[in-house]
Amino acid sequence: MLNYWRRNIQSLQVKLVVIYVLLIIIGMQIIGLYFTNVLERDLTENFKSNIESQIDLIETRIVELDSEHENNRNKFQQEVQKVIDDYGNRSDVNEIRYVNSDQILLATSKISNESTLNSRVNIKELNEALETGTQNDDIFVSKADDNKRMWIVNSPVIAHDKVIGSLYVASNIENVYSQLEKINNTFIIATAISLIITTVLGIFVARTITKPIISMRNQALLMSEGNYTSRVQIYSDDEIGQLAESFNILSKRVQEAQANTESEKNRLDSVITHMSDGIISSDRRGGIRLANDTALYMLDVKYEDILNKNMITELGLEDELELSDILDDRDTSHLIFLESKEGNRIVRVNFSAIVKDTGFVSGFIAVMHDVTEQEEFERERREFVANVSHELRTPLTSMHSYIEALEDGAWQDDEIAPRFLKVTREETERMSRLVEDLLQLSRMDSEVEEINKEVVNFNMFLENIIERFTVTFKDEVVFTKNIPNKPIYSEIAIDKMMQVLDNVITNAIKYQTRTPKKVEFHLQENTLYKRMTLRIKDHGLGIPGKNVNQIFDRFYRIDKSRTRQMGGTGLGLAISKEIVEAHDGKIWATSIEGEGTTIFINLPCLDIEEDEWDE
Repeated sequence: MLNYWRRNIQSLQVKLVVIYVLLIIIGMQIIGLYFTNVLERDLTENFKSNIESQIDLIETRIVELDSEHENNRNKFQQEVQKVIDDYGNRSDVNEIRYVNSDQILLATSKISNESTLNSRVNIKELNEALETGTQNDDIFVSKADDNKRMWIVNSPVIAHDKVIGSLYVASNIENVYSQLEKINNTFIIATAISLIITTVLGIFVARTITKPIISMRNQALLMSEGNYTSRVQIYSDDEIGQLAESFNILSKRVQEAQANTESEKNRLDSVITHMSDGIISSDRRGGIRLANDTALYMLDVKYEDILNKNMITELGLEDELELSDILDDRDTSHLIFLESKEGNRIVRVNFSAIVKDTGFVSGFIAVMHDVTEQEEFERERREFVANVSHELRTPLTSMHSYIEALEDGAWQDDEIAPRFLKVTREETERMSRLVEDLLQLSRMDSEVEEINKEVVNFNMFLENIIERFTVTFKDEVVFTKNIPNKPIYSEIAIDKMMQVLDNVITNAIKYQTRTPKKVEFHLQENTLYKRMTLRIKDHGLGIPGKNVNQIFDRFYRIDKSRTRQMGGTGLGLAISKEIVEAHDGKIWATSIEGEGTTIFINLPCLDIEEDEWDE
């Protein structure tokens, strides 16, 4: 008996009725909720609009009385009391008070509160309206009035751009909520009646739908046992009847489809195995039959454009590879170079053949893996090793030559020996700077470099650095600055950020040939995003536009002979970039060849008041 009831509860007929009823309940609830919310909003807005219009009239009249009785405040108070009494007698208004700018109660519409006239009123919301000159309101339950809801409005009275007082209006908004309650009760009764009617109709509709479905279920059980001869009885010409007819047609074609399923299964398994990369599938002659989105993205083509075209030709390998090579497991991995709107990429393509158990080749698979980053990393590694070797070989060669000359007797020459030793020392110092820069980059790359940050006044920090350079280059360089008076605070590692600015300013001075040299500083704060931008501009040789984005690369030099002659290692700006990015900042450059270069440093700043900093 229990199993019987369980089967009935789990039947489609019961589920349809339940779903049908639930949909009605949900629909009615959504409609009711929306209707109630809209109605509540409209009623309360109408009520508040009515009260606010009365407040506007009272305020207008008070402003007029203030002008008329400016020299007779007693007469002004009497006239205001009359206005308050006129509007306070309305049914929807519980009380109206008028308080002047000194927080003294001048008029009230409630007789029980007349004893408090000409006394100071200490109501937080009312005082707030006086102080700020803005209206505030609130709804609360009044225990003194049988727990009725009251809407309190505190509205400042403004005359000649000056707050001369404030109105306190308490209005009875309980009637609005009483109306809403009556409407909700009516809606609940209507919903209950609708559910009863819906349940009866649902049972009838469910029986009509489930009868042919039960017949199709029985036929499906027969098909699962291999019997495709029986047919489903068609009860009508509607969608369910069409489904029954389609079911009969399906039973005829299932057996035919089984023969093709096995062949497609092997191809589908191969595609699914490599879905993380680009996949191209072809027939046994190399014609493309399938390509996933990743492959189309890599080739920058549309599926319609490569359908049925030769796979090897589309990959650009027709001169290197043939289908027979894939069958013989020769040359199955190739690197190809692809161009697209987003830039060039390097892709490794691996080929494999789809072979049936009988040995018949049904197609080929090409798996495309983007190795651009790996190849780029390998290229950068080779360039880095070559640059380091070159940077070390140049001073070592120079030192070797001078040391040999000293060994050959030049050390005995009082004029030549000191000069050779000076050059040797300079080259040694240059190698030391290079090694130290490399070690610092290595520590930052491995994230072992500690950055001890502290909150500083960046304006003062920048001023000190400029002052130091001004003293050092007082006769050579003109420094101009545009720094705001308001302090800008930022959390930085002072020694690291000083290293960045020293490097940028030194470069700005070093690569100028005009006299006098000039360096400009501009500091600006963006309070919306809590960021600041320091702009350092020189009037030097400038950088070609195509090379500007490369000056922060390691060992990059625009003019290698000029940079080496001036003592640069090509790592200064690379280190600066690492330090700035470690501060959650950005550094970039703009330049006009022959006119100068501007370095931008963008850093986060803190929202600290000056008095808090002084404490």
